[in-house]
Amino acid sequence: MTVTDLRYYALSLVLPLALMAGVTFAAGELILSVPTGEAAVSDMLAAGRTGPWNAATDFGSSLSDTPYIVALTAISALAFRWAFGRWRESAFLVAAVWSQSLIFLATTAVIDRTRPDVPHLDPAPPTSSFPSGHTSAAVAFYCGLALVLSTRTRHPVLRVAVWVVAVGAALTVAISRLYRGMHFVSDTVWGLLLGTVCVLVAARAILYRPAPATATGRRAMDDLLTP
Repeated sequence: MTVTDLRYYALSLVLPLALMAGVTFAAGELILSVPTGEAAVSDMLAAGRTGPWNAATDFGSSLSDTPYIVALTAISALAFRWAFGRWRESAFLVAAVWSQSLIFLATTAVIDRTRPDVPHLDPAPPTSSFPSGHTSAAVAFYCGLALVLSTRTRHPVLRVAVWVVAVGAALTVAISRLYRGMHFVSDTVWGLLLGTVCVLVAARAILYRPAPATATGRRAMDDLLTP
């Protein structure tokens, strides 16, 4: 990797993600400083729980459990490398998933928001309620996967189907985390935003990187993304 490559990724990947981390910190501080009225939503959802919905949201929440996301990301990255014969798609997916994770973990180390004061249907992790890491991870993985697959699929119906499944999975995780008393509404909304931004930034920097203008640049890029 050349100095030009390092400069490119610093400006197109690291800097935007650092800005998103700063905005996330600021949003967390703002949420802690003003009354949001979100506790009423959590109370309403907890009061209306039923056995079937408890089981359904248990499955929905598990779609983004950390061990599953880590394993699925690794498997998908290896599958992309095998299918496409290069690392570009794999690097994009890993960057999208891990960047949201790093921002989430950094935020929870600073923003200490307690979880809703309702019975929790899952063990509460030691991290802050803001933002929802399950939700941001779901968006980063499932929508990142959909972006790669849809660009490789010619049939419009299949492209739509891929995105319906991906968006549906992310929303299912967000709703499940709300229902199970693990997050407030703003936690999951920001999780959706965080995951989306990480996918867009990683896609622009890696999937859609402009072709280097010089022959030296092209050779360097080829060396990076091909065996």
